[in-house]
Amino acid sequence: MIEYLEIGKIVNTHGIKGELKVLPLTDDSRRYDRLRSLFIEQKGELRKYDIEYVRYHKGFVLLKLLGIENMEEAELLRNHVLKIHRKDAIKLPEGSYFICDMIGMQVNDISGKQIGLLEDVLKTGSNDVYIVKKEDKEILIPALKSVVKRIDLESKQMIVDLPEGIMEDEV
Repeated sequence: MIEYLEIGKIVNTHGIKGELKVLPLTDDSRRYDRLRSLFIEQKGELRKYDIEYVRYHKGFVLLKLLGIENMEEAELLRNHVLKIHRKDAIKLPEGSYFICDMIGMQVNDISGKQIGLLEDVLKTGSNDVYIVKKEDKEILIPALKSVVKRIDLESKQMIVDLPEGIMEDEV
């Protein structure tokens, strides 16, 4: 499993005092309130930063890190990804998984036929949609309990019962 989880991407600076404008990559953007530090990968190494304060503005997180004191220093971090150690992650409810742990999973139907590999997850309003890649085709599978029968993180496998009409001619 991935040791460090991505929680945001620095998309810009904010103001002249070194604030960072962050696009949250988490379902709960208020999770930043509970963090004391985070990591930013720079030149192939993770560097730890302590958080001075957090604010929220128009769907973005405005973050002030200790040691980043002006716009020029903040600009050097633009387009970098914010990470936290897995031990600092929010505890997920039963039956919920981090997307990064699911990517690359083998997806099979209930009869054992291989459908493909889980490539990505689309976040939609009502339910997530799994993007499963099989050769040069993408299959979209709704992430519903009625469809997804089992997820096994250890063996990296997902078993699904596909609704009629989803790739009947391809399985």
